[in-house]
Amino acid sequence: MPASIVLGTQWGDEGKGKAVDYLADKMDFVVRYQGGNNAGHTVIAEGRLLKLQLIPSGILYDHITSVIADGVVVDPRHLLKEMRELTDAGVDVSRLKVSGNAHLIMPYHLELEKVTERFLGKNALGTTKKGIGPAYGDKAARIGIRVQDLFDPKIFRAKLEIVLREKNLVLTKIYNRLPLDGERIIEEYMELAATLQPYVTDTAKLLDDGLREGKQVMLEGAQGTLLDLDKGTYPFVTSSNPVAGYALASAGIGPKHVDRVIGIVKAYITRVGAGPFPTEDVGDVGERLGVRGKEFGTVTGRKRRCGWFDAALGRYAARVNGLTELFVTKLDVLSGFETVKICTGYVADGRSFEDFPPHQSLFHAAVPVYEELEGWGEEIDEAQTFEDLPKQARDYVRRMEELVGVPASVVSVGPAREQSLPVA
Repeated sequence: MPASIVLGTQWGDEGKGKAVDYLADKMDFVVRYQGGNNAGHTVIAEGRLLKLQLIPSGILYDHITSVIADGVVVDPRHLLKEMRELTDAGVDVSRLKVSGNAHLIMPYHLELEKVTERFLGKNALGTTKKGIGPAYGDKAARIGIRVQDLFDPKIFRAKLEIVLREKNLVLTKIYNRLPLDGERIIEEYMELAATLQPYVTDTAKLLDDGLREGKQVMLEGAQGTLLDLDKGTYPFVTSSNPVAGYALASAGIGPKHVDRVIGIVKAYITRVGAGPFPTEDVGDVGERLGVRGKEFGTVTGRKRRCGWFDAALGRYAARVNGLTELFVTKLDVLSGFETVKICTGYVADGRSFEDFPPHQSLFHAAVPVYEELEGWGEEIDEAQTFEDLPKQARDYVRRMEELVGVPASVVSVGPAREQSLPVA
């Protein structure tokens, strides 16, 4: 079957952009299936460093049609800005397709998220303040405005007037903010609509037609499994579903088409923002991982929290996504450690857990159980094959495979496309 799903197995920032860029060579379509411009993908291709937040990484290939599917929330201002930046960098964006069913991020979503996070104070979730959560909230409440509404001014105006009636009351009466001007929003968004319209289509039909013709489709998730609204560390999660099952619902294709589910896994683990993180190291190890891995968010610029690889979470991600293979990233960051650790499970409330604990209180109190392996001293970023790696590095990858229960297909030893080593 010609469809693959590529997704993060941790708390995001696993290097999905680099992985998709590497894997996309044989694809005809690359599809972004959830999230919005709160997810950053940094890609280095042929000497160019590009930071993508909304447009799929496949846009860098001339033969690929990049698709933003139904389940994505789209800030049209950001999307058009990103398209202009890519065009200025010499990238052809004419093959980009956007679903008319995708929901729009509106100015009131941005404003509401800012004031809500401020109101929560020390209990704030640490969102990117891109309006993602409020947009998904309106979608669930069935008061959202979709991309297709941009092309019927009468419908757009009617929906906006209804929504603004409520949003402006919340902004003015609860948060003491100025109301938003509906006419100004209409004028701005109608201008955006004219530019965006050539790229909008029925993406589900487009993908179904492609699959029937035997074309290859890759479904690309944003964030990571532990940030999934249902399967993650709620409430410290994103507002959508990065797990594999949602890829099909968003793209509008059935499970019979999928034969690969590729989990992107960093050789250690990181997290941005608040929430539990059992293997976090707040000492020298965490600092060293952060410096060597350049662990700063592509979108937020925030420093990521760092710690040792967590195989218990890896097993959980393998189970809920049905992973068929692992794409291991940033193995080179572990070079120079005398020993390296892997978390094999937890102890919480006097009990042992080899998987994601079933209650949030247990996970918040979880103490990691570590297995220690021999490290390797030399840098590995110039390795040409997996066999070129030091034995200790290869042993580390093999142990990851054993503990997670999924084979590795590729190991990355640097940010460039060419620094991806197939695993025999």
